Amino acid sequence: MASLRARLGWRRGSRARSRHANPARAAGLAGGSRASEQGVSGYKIELVTERAAVERWSAALDALAVAIAAFEIVPGGAWRIEAYALEPPDENAVRAALRTAAEAARVALPGFHVQPLPPVDWLAENRRSFPAQALGRFFIHGSHHDGRVPAGRIGLRLDAATAFGSGEHATTRGCLDALARLAKRTRVRRPLDLGCGSGILALAIAKLWRTRVRAADIDPEAVRVTRDNAALNGVAPLVRAARSDGYRARLVRAGRPYDVIVSNILAQPLARFAPALRRHLARGGTAILSGLLVAQEPPVIAAQRRQGLALTRVSRRDGWSTLEFRRRRARPADPI
Repeated sequence: MASLRARLGWRRGSRARSRHANPARAAGLAGGSRASEQGVSGYKIELVTERAAVERWSAALDALAVAIAAFEIVPGGAWRIEAYALEPPDENAVRAALRTAAEAARVALPGFHVQPLPPVDWLAENRRSFPAQALGRFFIHGSHHDGRVPAGRIGLRLDAATAFGSGEHATTRGCLDALARLAKRTRVRRPLDLGCGSGILALAIAKLWRTRVRAADIDPEAVRVTRDNAALNGVAPLVRAARSDGYRARLVRAGRPYDVIVSNILAQPLARFAPALRRHLARGGTAILSGLLVAQEPPVIAAQRRQGLALTRVSRRDGWSTLEFRRRRARPADPI
């Protein structure tokens, strides 16, 4: 799963994996292509497959596309792969690429179809899809917003990009709400954003507490976007970002113990990283975990409890959960 994420990136809203926040937009922005001359913004190769085959067919189409996304159509069911191209794809070349992959895996050749994408005003589309929004203490807006940040709110400036985290998804909102609540009662000095995506949570931490924050993601593109967004928001000196597989990076290990760790990733790694989270979280520290569905709460909660973390709050929105844990303070006989 890690290799798939590193190669294609992650989007949670539709359970998608994509190199671009909007793959069709990536295909449509290039000017002077045959597609633009023909009055279309690009072309899409589409096929439906099972989850286990997503990596296989995505890799087969990789050389024929400028962007690839894979969407889970229904939870636990079939997936749809969409590969975007600037020029009209040669269907024989597509078929040959898929056949090579099918023969190597000794499976049947999947069906597919190619269709042109209609012309789109991507600037207007971006503004419609990412309007300014007030979320609790925060006001999230793109560069196209020409108004002021409302009084009493903290502005977070983000544009549609190649990493997850624009504030629209329920998991991001859950984490922002948890951070805002924490700010009312605690002074945070050593925070970590693990699985930073666009860096939105790291930016929120930096602005809430005016403190230095470490951010990490397995995807190097997310690290780049986080750094860019930190500069865009005037907090570049406060945000340090690095590529990390879990808690392994030197930047992450050197910053421990953290008094708050926020991690908006997925259920399985949240459970798997529980021992590392405990090692990196200070006594009395808070962990904010999200990226999981309500149905996935039990294994994630159980994994943290096995490490001695106490569940303090569960927030649910649109079928997604945000969990808050606290590491108990040391008692005389407790091991470090």
